[in-house]
Amino acid sequence: MDKERKYKFSWNLIGDIADGRPNLGNQTRLEVYRLMQFTFRDVIEQHVGTEKTDQIFFEAGKMAGKEFYKHMLTATNDLNEFVRQLQVALKELGIGILRVEKADTENGEFILTVAEDLDCSGLPELDYEICTYDEGFITSLFECFSGTQYHVKEIDCWCTGDRTCRFIAKAVKSK
Repeated sequence: MDKERKYKFSWNLIGDIADGRPNLGNQTRLEVYRLMQFTFRDVIEQHVGTEKTDQIFFEAGKMAGKEFYKHMLTATNDLNEFVRQLQVALKELGIGILRVEKADTENGEFILTVAEDLDCSGLPELDYEICTYDEGFITSLFECFSGTQYHVKEIDCWCTGDRTCRFIAKAVKSK
């Protein structure tokens, strides 16, 4: 089936930025990213509905988180080193400023905030969280780091009146 897929993701699709954009490099404005994200969301929602659109964005975030972990971070078993690397990468790439508010390693539960979040900081209040892509992204990061399945849910968002995005990440307990 994969042979039939036209747009299967590969890290090679990131391309050679230096070769392809010798004058503009890897910089673009946030408006361009959000224009792409929110027009995709709108068109997909028109075709498949809100719930399915959120599922698609979550799954895309999971794929991105897995690829990001493999290509942008160095594998480690040390939680502090993992968080440090992730904080540096997210800030350097302009994705957001990560902070760990709570780390209950015994129960596999974490509360994280992402300030100046790429997806929503500065948007108008909408009365609902919109960072489903981020939920998937964070899910994969924790799963890749720990080897354990995680459930991540946004509990505060810029769009709900908070000034940071807050996520709870919980290890999924085997039954």
